[in-house]
Amino acid sequence: MGFDRRTMIAAGGQAALLAALAVTPALAVQRFLADPFSLGVASGDPAPDGFVLWTRLAPQPFEPGGGMAATGVAVDWEVAEDEGFRRIVKAGKALARPELAHSVHVEVAGLRSHRRYWYRFQVDGVRSDVGTVRTAPAAGAMPDRLRFAVAGCQHYERGLFTAWRHIAAEADLDFVYHYGDYIYEGKAAPAVATGRVPIVRRHVGDEIYSLDDYRRRYATYKADPDLRAAHAAAAFLSSFDDHEVENNWAADLDENTTPPEVFLLRRAAAMQAWYEHMPVRIAQFPHRGAPLAYRRLDYGRLMRVHLLDKRSYRSIRLCEKPGDGNCVDRRDTPDSMLGDVQERWLGDGLGGERAWNLLALGGIVMPFDRSLQKVPSNGYDNWTGFPDARERLVGMIRDRGLKNVVITGGDSHMFFVGNLPSRRDDLESAPVAAEFHATSISSNSGNGLPIGADPRAASNPHMAMIHDQRGYLSFDVRPGVVHSDVRVIDQAFTPGGILGTAARFAVEPGRPQVVRA
Repeated sequence: MGFDRRTMIAAGGQAALLAALAVTPALAVQRFLADPFSLGVASGDPAPDGFVLWTRLAPQPFEPGGGMAATGVAVDWEVAEDEGFRRIVKAGKALARPELAHSVHVEVAGLRSHRRYWYRFQVDGVRSDVGTVRTAPAAGAMPDRLRFAVAGCQHYERGLFTAWRHIAAEADLDFVYHYGDYIYEGKAAPAVATGRVPIVRRHVGDEIYSLDDYRRRYATYKADPDLRAAHAAAAFLSSFDDHEVENNWAADLDENTTPPEVFLLRRAAAMQAWYEHMPVRIAQFPHRGAPLAYRRLDYGRLMRVHLLDKRSYRSIRLCEKPGDGNCVDRRDTPDSMLGDVQERWLGDGLGGERAWNLLALGGIVMPFDRSLQKVPSNGYDNWTGFPDARERLVGMIRDRGLKNVVITGGDSHMFFVGNLPSRRDDLESAPVAAEFHATSISSNSGNGLPIGADPRAASNPHMAMIHDQRGYLSFDVRPGVVHSDVRVIDQAFTPGGILGTAARFAVEPGRPQVVRA
Protein backbone atom coordinates (compact mmCIF):
# COMPACT_ATOMS: atom_id res chain seq x y z
CA MET A 1 0.00 0.00 0.00
CA GLY A 2 1.43 3.42 -1.00
CA PHE A 3 1.69 6.54 1.11
CA ASP A 4 -1.53 8.49 1.57
CA ARG A 5 -1.13 12.03 2.96
CA ARG A 6 -4.22 11.86 5.18
CA THR A 7 -3.21 8.46 6.54
CA MET A 8 0.30 9.65 7.27
CA ILE A 9 -0.81 12.79 9.07
CA ALA A 10 -3.51 10.97 11.07
CA ALA A 11 -3.00 8.24 13.68
CA GLY A 12 0.60 8.99 14.46
CA GLY A 13 1.78 8.83 10.86
CA GLN A 14 4.35 11.57 11.40
CA ALA A 15 5.78 9.76 14.42
CA ALA A 16 5.99 6.52 12.43
CA LEU A 17 7.90 8.21 9.61
CA LEU A 18 10.20 9.97 12.08
CA ALA A 19 10.96 6.65 13.74
CA ALA A 20 11.58 4.97 10.38
CA LEU A 21 14.01 7.70 9.34
CA ALA A 22 15.91 7.26 12.60
CA VAL A 23 16.56 3.52 12.06
CA THR A 24 20.31 3.18 11.72
CA PRO A 25 21.57 0.78 9.02
CA ALA A 26 25.12 -0.48 8.85
CA LEU A 27 27.22 2.68 8.66
CA ALA A 28 30.52 3.28 6.99
CA VAL A 29 33.06 5.46 8.81
CA GLN A 30 33.76 8.61 6.79
CA ARG A 31 36.78 10.76 7.51
CA PHE A 32 36.63 14.44 6.70
CA LEU A 33 39.48 16.45 5.21
CA ALA A 34 37.26 19.54 4.87
CA ASP A 35 34.59 21.06 7.11
CA PRO A 36 31.52 18.78 6.95
CA PHE A 37 29.40 21.67 8.28
CA SER A 38 30.22 24.06 5.43
CA LEU A 39 26.53 25.01 5.12
CA GLY A 40 26.14 25.93 8.77
CA VAL A 41 23.40 25.07 11.24
CA ALA A 42 19.82 26.22 11.72
CA SER A 43 16.81 25.92 13.99
CA GLY A 44 13.12 26.35 13.30
CA ASP A 45 9.45 26.09 14.29
CA PRO A 46 9.75 26.57 18.07
CA ALA A 47 7.24 24.90 20.40
CA PRO A 48 6.90 25.51 24.16
CA ASP A 49 9.09 22.47 24.85
CA GLY A 50 11.43 22.36 21.87
CA PHE A 51 12.30 23.13 18.26
CA VAL A 52 13.82 21.66 15.10
CA LEU A 53 17.58 21.54 14.61
CA TRP A 54 19.10 21.29 11.12
CA THR A 55 22.39 20.78 9.40
CA ARG A 56 23.66 19.09 6.25
CA LEU A 57 26.96 17.28 5.86
CA ALA A 58 28.71 18.69 2.79
CA PRO A 59 32.52 18.85 2.96
CA GLN A 60 32.59 19.67 -0.77
CA PRO A 61 29.20 21.39 -1.15
CA PHE A 62 29.41 22.04 -4.88
CA GLU A 63 30.48 18.53 -5.82
CA PRO A 64 28.01 15.68 -6.53
CA GLY A 65 26.63 14.43 -3.23
CA GLY A 66 28.26 17.34 -1.45
CA GLY A 67 31.50 15.37 -1.34
CA MET A 68 29.88 12.62 0.76
CA ALA A 69 29.98 8.86 0.17
CA ALA A 70 26.58 7.34 -0.60
CA THR A 71 26.06 5.91 2.88
CA GLY A 72 24.39 6.95 6.11
CA VAL A 73 26.44 8.83 8.68
CA ALA A 74 25.67 9.18 12.41
CA VAL A 75 25.81 12.77 13.65
CA ASP A 76 25.94 13.77 17.31
CA TRP A 77 23.92 16.74 18.56
CA GLU A 78 23.78 18.61 21.87
CA VAL A 79 21.51 21.24 23.43
CA ALA A 80 22.73 23.29 26.38
CA GLU A 81 21.45 25.98 28.71
CA ASP A 82 24.64 28.00 28.27
CA GLU A 83 26.83 29.02 25.37
CA GLY A 84 29.82 27.21 26.84
CA PHE A 85 27.94 23.86 26.97
CA ARG A 86 28.63 23.32 30.65
CA ARG A 87 24.95 22.46 31.26
CA ILE A 88 23.94 20.06 28.47
CA VAL A 89 20.25 19.18 28.84
CA LYS A 90 19.62 17.13 25.68
CA ALA A 91 21.90 15.08 23.44
CA GLY A 92 21.62 12.30 20.92
CA LYS A 93 22.51 10.91 17.52
CA ALA A 94 20.81 11.59 14.20
CA LEU A 95 21.22 9.80 10.90
CA ALA A 96 22.33 11.80 7.87
CA ARG A 97 20.92 9.85 4.94
CA PRO A 98 22.25 10.04 1.37
CA GLU A 99 18.66 9.94 0.06
CA LEU A 100 18.12 13.34 1.76
CA ALA A 101 21.49 14.87 0.81
CA HIS A 102 22.89 13.94 4.24
CA SER A 103 20.65 16.55 5.84
CA VAL A 104 19.69 16.19 9.50
CA HIS A 105 16.39 17.25 11.08
CA VAL A 106 16.24 16.75 14.87
CA GLU A 107 12.94 17.48 16.64
CA VAL A 108 13.98 18.30 20.20
CA ALA A 109 11.33 18.13 22.95
CA GLY A 110 11.15 18.14 26.74
CA LEU A 111 12.69 21.57 27.29
CA ARG A 112 11.52 24.56 29.35
CA SER A 113 9.24 27.12 27.73
CA HIS A 114 10.26 30.59 26.54
CA ARG A 115 13.92 30.03 27.28
CA ARG A 116 17.07 30.47 25.23
CA TYR A 117 19.19 27.40 24.42
CA TRP A 118 22.38 26.74 22.47
CA TYR A 119 23.04 23.78 20.17
CA ARG A 120 25.76 22.20 18.04
CA PHE A 121 26.53 19.08 15.99
CA GLN A 122 29.61 16.88 15.79
CA VAL A 123 30.88 14.20 13.40
CA ASP A 124 34.30 12.52 13.17
CA GLY A 125 35.54 14.80 15.93
CA VAL A 126 34.60 17.95 13.99
CA ARG A 127 32.21 20.38 15.66
CA SER A 128 29.76 22.64 13.88
CA ASP A 129 29.07 26.29 14.49
CA VAL A 130 27.08 26.97 17.66
CA GLY A 131 23.51 28.12 17.14
CA THR A 132 21.03 29.63 19.57
CA VAL A 133 17.24 29.37 19.68
CA ARG A 134 14.41 30.27 22.05
CA THR A 135 11.49 27.97 22.84
CA ALA A 136 7.96 29.37 22.57
CA PRO A 137 5.99 30.53 25.65
CA ALA A 138 3.76 28.02 27.42
CA ALA A 139 0.24 27.62 26.06
CA GLY A 140 -1.49 29.69 28.75
CA ALA A 141 1.24 32.27 29.26
CA MET A 142 1.04 35.94 28.32
CA PRO A 143 4.64 37.03 27.65
CA ASP A 144 5.54 40.70 27.91
CA ARG A 145 6.84 40.82 24.34
CA LEU A 146 7.99 38.93 21.27
CA ARG A 147 10.55 40.12 18.74
CA PHE A 148 10.90 38.83 15.20
CA ALA A 149 12.09 39.78 11.73
CA VAL A 150 10.51 39.29 8.29
CA ALA A 151 12.76 38.85 5.26
CA GLY A 152 13.20 37.05 1.95
CA CYS A 153 13.83 37.49 -1.80
CA GLN A 154 17.59 36.97 -1.74
CA HIS A 155 18.89 36.82 -5.32
CA TYR A 156 22.52 35.73 -5.01
CA GLU A 157 23.71 37.54 -8.12
CA ARG A 158 21.90 40.83 -7.56
CA GLY A 159 23.32 41.82 -4.21
CA LEU A 160 25.15 40.83 -1.07
CA PHE A 161 23.33 39.33 1.93
CA THR A 162 24.39 42.20 4.19
CA ALA A 163 20.87 42.49 5.61
CA TRP A 164 21.16 38.97 7.01
CA ARG A 165 24.25 39.99 8.97
CA HIS A 166 22.27 42.82 10.53
CA ILE A 167 19.36 40.48 11.30
CA ALA A 168 21.83 38.18 13.07
CA ALA A 169 22.83 41.14 15.24
CA GLU A 170 19.24 42.07 16.20
CA ALA A 171 18.85 41.63 19.95
CA ASP A 172 17.14 38.49 21.20
CA LEU A 173 14.85 37.57 18.28
CA ASP A 174 12.21 34.94 18.94
CA PHE A 175 12.11 33.99 15.26
CA VAL A 176 12.64 35.05 11.66
CA TYR A 177 9.81 34.58 9.18
CA HIS A 178 11.34 33.81 5.78
CA TYR A 179 8.53 34.36 3.30
CA GLY A 180 10.30 32.71 0.37
CA ASP A 181 12.51 33.11 -2.69
CA TYR A 182 15.35 31.60 -0.69
CA ILE A 183 17.06 30.63 -3.95
CA TYR A 184 16.63 31.72 -7.55
CA GLU A 185 16.46 29.14 -10.29
CA GLY A 186 17.89 31.04 -13.26
CA LYS A 187 21.10 30.37 -15.14
CA ALA A 188 24.31 32.23 -14.40
CA ALA A 189 24.32 35.87 -15.43
CA PRO A 190 26.36 36.73 -18.52
CA ALA A 191 29.99 37.67 -18.09
CA VAL A 192 29.18 41.23 -19.08
CA ALA A 193 26.19 42.53 -17.07
CA THR A 194 23.48 44.49 -18.84
CA GLY A 195 20.95 46.90 -17.38
CA ARG A 196 21.08 49.18 -14.36
CA VAL A 197 21.60 46.53 -11.69
CA PRO A 198 25.17 45.26 -11.28
CA ILE A 199 25.97 41.57 -10.93
CA VAL A 200 27.98 41.19 -7.72
CA ARG A 201 28.57 37.40 -7.99
CA ARG A 202 27.31 34.60 -10.19
CA HIS A 203 25.36 31.38 -10.08
CA VAL A 204 27.04 28.30 -11.50
CA GLY A 205 25.57 26.63 -14.58
CA ASP A 206 22.29 26.76 -16.44
CA GLU A 207 18.74 27.08 -15.12
CA ILE A 208 18.15 24.32 -12.59
CA TYR A 209 15.80 21.38 -13.13
CA SER A 210 17.13 18.22 -11.43
CA LEU A 211 17.39 17.37 -7.74
CA ASP A 212 21.19 17.66 -7.93
CA ASP A 213 20.80 21.08 -9.59
CA TYR A 214 18.60 22.36 -6.77
CA ARG A 215 20.89 20.92 -4.09
CA ARG A 216 23.89 22.68 -5.62
CA ARG A 217 22.00 25.97 -5.82
CA TYR A 218 20.99 25.74 -2.16
CA ALA A 219 24.62 25.07 -1.29
CA THR A 220 25.64 28.25 -3.12
CA TYR A 221 23.24 30.32 -1.03
CA LYS A 222 23.65 28.59 2.33
CA ALA A 223 27.44 28.87 2.20
CA ASP A 224 27.11 32.65 2.38
CA PRO A 225 28.54 33.72 5.78
CA ASP A 226 25.90 36.39 6.45
CA LEU A 227 23.03 33.98 5.87
CA ARG A 228 24.79 31.36 8.00
CA ALA A 229 25.07 33.89 10.81
CA ALA A 230 21.35 34.68 10.68
CA HIS A 231 20.39 31.01 10.81
CA ALA A 232 22.65 30.46 13.81
CA ALA A 233 21.18 33.47 15.64
CA ALA A 234 17.44 32.64 15.69
CA ALA A 235 14.80 30.12 14.73
CA PHE A 236 13.41 30.43 11.19
CA LEU A 237 9.77 29.95 10.24
CA SER A 238 10.37 28.79 6.68
CA SER A 239 7.99 29.08 3.76
CA PHE A 240 8.50 29.22 -0.02
CA ASP A 241 7.37 31.30 -2.95
CA ASP A 242 7.93 30.79 -6.66
CA HIS A 243 11.70 30.88 -7.22
CA GLU A 244 12.33 27.83 -5.05
CA VAL A 245 10.82 26.04 -8.07
CA GLU A 246 10.27 28.31 -11.09
CA ASN A 247 9.12 31.88 -11.65
CA ASN A 248 5.36 32.43 -11.22
CA TRP A 249 4.43 28.76 -10.85
CA ALA A 250 0.90 28.01 -9.70
CA ALA A 251 -0.13 24.56 -8.42
CA ASP A 252 0.74 22.15 -11.26
CA LEU A 253 1.53 24.83 -13.87
CA ASP A 254 4.66 26.79 -14.69
CA GLU A 255 4.63 30.14 -16.48
CA ASN A 256 5.49 28.60 -19.84
CA THR A 257 3.69 25.89 -21.78
CA THR A 258 5.16 22.88 -19.99
CA PRO A 259 2.61 20.05 -19.58
CA PRO A 260 1.58 19.68 -15.92
CA GLU A 261 2.79 16.08 -15.80
CA VAL A 262 6.29 17.23 -16.76
CA PHE A 263 6.33 20.31 -14.54
CA LEU A 264 5.34 18.22 -11.51
CA LEU A 265 8.60 16.26 -11.88
CA ARG A 266 10.54 19.50 -11.55
CA ARG A 267 8.37 20.66 -8.66
CA ALA A 268 8.95 17.37 -6.81
CA ALA A 269 12.73 17.75 -7.12
CA ALA A 270 12.55 21.36 -5.96
CA MET A 271 10.34 20.57 -2.98
CA GLN A 272 12.58 17.71 -1.86
CA ALA A 273 15.56 20.06 -1.98
CA TRP A 274 13.57 22.69 -0.04
CA TYR A 275 12.83 20.17 2.71
CA GLU A 276 16.45 18.99 2.77
CA HIS A 277 17.71 22.54 3.39
CA MET A 278 15.08 24.03 5.73
CA PRO A 279 14.73 23.61 9.53
CA VAL A 280 11.20 22.19 9.33
CA ARG A 281 9.46 19.28 11.02
CA ILE A 282 8.61 15.85 9.65
CA ALA A 283 5.08 17.19 9.13
CA GLN A 284 6.55 19.13 6.18
CA PHE A 285 8.12 16.04 4.60
CA PRO A 286 7.35 16.17 0.83
CA HIS A 287 5.05 13.18 0.41
CA ARG A 288 4.44 12.51 -3.27
CA GLY A 289 6.52 15.51 -4.19
CA ALA A 290 4.66 18.14 -2.15
CA PRO A 291 5.20 19.26 1.45
CA LEU A 292 2.29 20.22 3.68
CA ALA A 293 3.77 23.67 4.24
CA TYR A 294 0.91 25.53 5.94
CA ARG A 295 0.90 25.32 9.72
CA ARG A 296 0.35 27.29 12.96
CA LEU A 297 2.68 28.27 15.76
CA ASP A 298 1.37 29.69 19.02
CA TYR A 299 3.29 32.06 21.27
CA GLY A 300 1.23 31.67 24.42
CA ARG A 301 -1.80 33.95 24.54
CA LEU A 302 0.13 36.79 22.91
CA MET A 303 0.19 35.71 19.26
CA ARG A 304 -0.78 32.96 16.86
CA VAL A 305 1.23 32.70 13.63
CA HIS A 306 -0.57 31.26 10.60
CA LEU A 307 2.03 30.23 8.02
CA LEU A 308 0.29 30.00 4.64
CA ASP A 309 1.18 28.33 1.33
CA LYS A 310 0.16 30.64 -1.51
CA ARG A 311 1.62 28.60 -4.36
CA SER A 312 0.61 24.95 -4.18
CA TYR A 313 -3.19 25.25 -4.37
CA ARG A 314 -3.91 28.45 -6.28
CA SER A 315 -6.09 28.77 -9.36
CA ILE A 316 -4.64 29.17 -12.82
CA ARG A 317 -3.20 32.66 -13.05
CA LEU A 318 -4.47 35.55 -15.12
CA CYS A 319 -2.27 36.49 -18.07
CA GLU A 320 -0.02 39.39 -17.15
CA LYS A 321 0.66 40.21 -20.79
CA PRO A 322 -0.16 38.80 -24.26
CA GLY A 323 1.75 35.65 -25.07
CA ASP A 324 2.09 34.38 -21.49
CA GLY A 325 1.82 30.62 -21.13
CA ASN A 326 -0.35 28.52 -18.79
CA CYS A 327 -2.71 31.41 -17.97
CA VAL A 328 -6.16 32.70 -18.85
CA ASP A 329 -7.57 36.13 -19.67
CA ARG A 330 -10.58 35.49 -17.45
CA ARG A 331 -11.80 32.75 -15.13
CA ASP A 332 -15.26 31.20 -15.33
CA THR A 333 -15.34 30.17 -11.66
CA PRO A 334 -14.32 31.97 -8.42
CA ASP A 335 -10.57 32.11 -8.00
CA SER A 336 -8.60 30.72 -5.06
CA MET A 337 -5.20 31.61 -3.68
CA LEU A 338 -5.05 29.08 -0.82
CA GLY A 339 -7.31 26.27 -2.05
CA ASP A 340 -10.50 25.18 -0.32
CA VAL A 341 -8.90 22.95 2.32
CA GLN A 342 -6.26 25.48 3.42
CA GLU A 343 -8.81 28.29 3.40
CA ARG A 344 -11.13 26.35 5.73
CA TRP A 345 -8.14 25.44 7.92
CA LEU A 346 -7.27 29.13 8.25
CA GLY A 347 -10.84 30.00 9.21
CA ASP A 348 -10.97 27.24 11.81
CA GLY A 349 -7.89 28.61 13.59
CA LEU A 350 -8.54 32.33 13.28
CA GLY A 351 -10.03 33.69 16.48
CA GLY A 352 -9.85 36.15 19.32
CA GLU A 353 -8.34 33.90 21.98
CA ARG A 354 -4.94 35.55 21.59
CA ALA A 355 -3.98 39.20 21.61
CA TRP A 356 -2.77 39.03 17.99
CA ASN A 357 -3.19 36.93 14.85
CA LEU A 358 -0.25 37.13 12.44
CA LEU A 359 -1.07 36.03 8.88
CA ALA A 360 2.17 35.07 7.15
CA LEU A 361 0.72 35.30 3.67
CA GLY A 362 3.65 35.91 1.36
CA GLY A 363 2.65 38.30 -1.42
CA ILE A 364 0.98 41.68 -1.01
CA VAL A 365 -2.71 41.35 -0.10
CA MET A 366 -3.79 45.02 -0.17
CA PRO A 367 -5.15 46.39 -3.44
CA PHE A 368 -2.49 48.37 -5.26
CA ASP A 369 -3.54 51.02 -7.77
CA ARG A 370 -0.84 51.06 -10.47
CA SER A 371 -2.40 53.76 -12.65
CA LEU A 372 0.42 56.25 -11.98
CA GLN A 373 3.22 53.86 -12.90
CA LYS A 374 5.53 54.84 -15.74
CA VAL A 375 5.75 51.21 -16.87
CA PRO A 376 2.32 49.52 -16.94
CA SER A 377 1.86 46.25 -15.06
CA ASN A 378 -1.01 44.36 -13.42
CA GLY A 379 0.53 42.47 -10.52
CA TYR A 380 -1.62 39.42 -11.17
CA ASP A 381 0.82 37.03 -9.49
CA ASN A 382 -0.19 38.45 -6.09
CA TRP A 383 -3.62 38.86 -4.50
CA THR A 384 -4.66 41.48 -7.06
CA GLY A 385 -4.93 38.61 -9.52
CA PHE A 386 -7.14 36.68 -7.09
CA PRO A 387 -9.89 39.16 -6.11
CA ASP A 388 -12.41 36.51 -5.04
CA ALA A 389 -9.88 34.94 -2.68
CA ARG A 390 -9.13 38.36 -1.19
CA GLU A 391 -12.86 39.04 -0.69
CA ARG A 392 -13.25 35.77 1.17
CA LEU A 393 -10.24 36.60 3.36
CA VAL A 394 -11.69 40.03 4.16
CA GLY A 395 -15.03 38.38 4.94
CA MET A 396 -13.37 35.78 7.15
CA ILE A 397 -11.80 38.50 9.30
CA ARG A 398 -14.85 40.79 9.30
CA ASP A 399 -17.43 38.09 10.02
CA ARG A 400 -15.48 36.95 13.08
CA GLY A 401 -15.37 40.50 14.39
CA LEU A 402 -11.58 40.36 14.61
CA LYS A 403 -9.61 43.56 15.08
CA ASN A 404 -6.30 41.95 15.98
CA VAL A 405 -5.09 40.73 12.58
CA VAL A 406 -1.70 41.75 11.20
CA ILE A 407 -0.64 40.57 7.74
CA THR A 408 3.00 40.26 6.72
CA GLY A 409 5.07 38.81 3.93
CA GLY A 410 7.02 39.96 0.91
CA ASP A 411 7.64 39.35 -2.80
CA SER A 412 7.52 42.72 -4.56
CA HIS A 413 11.08 43.83 -3.65
CA MET A 414 9.74 47.00 -2.04
CA PHE A 415 8.24 48.00 1.29
CA PHE A 416 4.46 48.46 1.30
CA VAL A 417 2.89 49.40 4.65
CA GLY A 418 -0.82 50.07 4.89
CA ASN A 419 -4.30 48.73 5.53
CA LEU A 420 -6.48 46.06 3.94
CA PRO A 421 -9.77 47.82 3.05
CA SER A 422 -13.10 46.21 3.87
CA ARG A 423 -14.53 47.00 0.41
CA ARG A 424 -12.71 46.21 -2.81
CA ASP A 425 -14.07 49.29 -4.63
CA ASP A 426 -13.18 51.76 -1.86
CA LEU A 427 -9.54 52.01 -0.83
CA GLU A 428 -10.45 54.32 2.04
CA SER A 429 -13.12 52.03 3.50
CA ALA A 430 -12.70 50.85 7.09
CA PRO A 431 -9.66 48.54 7.28
CA VAL A 432 -9.96 44.96 8.49
CA ALA A 433 -6.24 44.38 9.00
CA ALA A 434 -2.89 46.14 9.00
CA GLU A 435 -0.35 44.92 6.45
CA PHE A 436 3.45 45.08 6.46
CA HIS A 437 5.02 43.93 3.20
CA ALA A 438 8.79 43.51 3.39
CA THR A 439 11.28 44.45 0.72
CA SER A 440 14.00 42.12 -0.55
CA ILE A 441 17.33 41.16 0.97
CA SER A 442 19.06 41.60 -2.40
CA SER A 443 16.60 41.07 -5.27
CA ASN A 444 15.59 44.26 -6.97
CA SER A 445 14.30 45.73 -10.21
CA GLY A 446 15.77 49.20 -9.61
CA ASN A 447 19.12 50.36 -8.36
CA GLY A 448 18.37 49.48 -4.75
CA LEU A 449 18.81 53.05 -3.50
CA PRO A 450 16.23 55.34 -1.87
CA ILE A 451 13.95 56.90 -4.47
CA GLY A 452 12.23 59.50 -2.31
CA ALA A 453 8.45 59.93 -2.39
CA ASP A 454 6.80 57.30 -4.57
CA PRO A 455 4.31 58.95 -6.98
CA ARG A 456 2.00 55.94 -6.71
CA ALA A 457 1.21 56.91 -3.11
CA ALA A 458 -1.19 59.53 -4.50
CA SER A 459 -3.49 56.84 -5.90
CA ASN A 460 -3.17 54.53 -2.87
CA PRO A 461 -4.54 56.43 0.15
CA HIS A 462 -4.76 53.23 2.19
CA MET A 463 -0.96 52.89 2.16
CA ALA A 464 1.22 54.69 4.67
CA MET A 465 4.51 53.90 2.94
CA ILE A 466 5.86 52.72 -0.41
CA HIS A 467 9.65 52.52 -0.40
CA ASP A 468 12.29 50.97 -2.67
CA GLN A 469 15.35 49.94 -0.68
CA ARG A 470 16.91 46.66 0.41
CA GLY A 471 16.36 45.52 3.99
CA TYR A 472 13.78 43.79 6.20
CA LEU A 473 11.05 44.36 8.78
CA SER A 474 11.63 44.14 12.52
CA PHE A 475 8.66 43.60 14.87
CA ASP A 476 8.19 44.16 18.59
CA VAL A 477 4.89 42.62 19.73
CA ARG A 478 3.32 43.39 23.11
CA PRO A 479 -0.21 42.78 24.41
CA GLY A 480 -1.14 46.44 23.88
CA VAL A 481 0.73 47.29 20.66
CA VAL A 482 2.61 45.95 17.65
CA HIS A 483 5.57 48.06 16.52
CA SER A 484 7.29 47.49 13.19
CA ASP A 485 10.54 49.12 12.09
CA VAL A 486 11.33 49.47 8.39
CA ARG A 487 15.00 48.51 8.43
CA VAL A 488 17.04 49.54 5.37
CA ILE A 489 20.56 48.96 4.04
CA ASP A 490 22.20 51.93 2.32
CA GLN A 491 23.55 49.62 -0.42
CA ALA A 492 23.94 45.88 -1.06
CA PHE A 493 26.56 45.89 -3.82
CA THR A 494 29.76 46.09 -1.77
CA PRO A 495 30.58 44.83 1.75
CA GLY A 496 29.83 47.03 4.73
CA GLY A 497 26.30 48.21 3.92
CA ILE A 498 25.04 50.42 6.76
CA LEU A 499 21.78 49.69 8.56
CA GLY A 500 19.20 52.40 9.20
CA THR A 501 15.52 52.75 10.10
CA ALA A 502 13.41 54.45 7.44
CA ALA A 503 10.18 54.54 9.47
CA ARG A 504 8.39 53.09 12.49
CA PHE A 505 4.74 52.10 12.62
CA ALA A 506 2.32 50.89 15.28
CA VAL A 507 -0.93 48.92 15.44
CA GLU A 508 -3.14 48.86 18.53
CA PRO A 509 -5.72 46.22 19.51
CA GLY A 510 -9.22 47.14 18.38
CA ARG A 511 -7.83 49.47 15.68
CA PRO A 512 -6.69 47.35 12.71
CA GLN A 513 -4.72 50.05 10.93
CA VAL A 514 -1.16 51.33 10.86
CA VAL A 515 -0.09 54.68 12.29
CA ARG A 516 3.31 56.34 12.35
CA ALA A 517 5.05 55.81 15.67
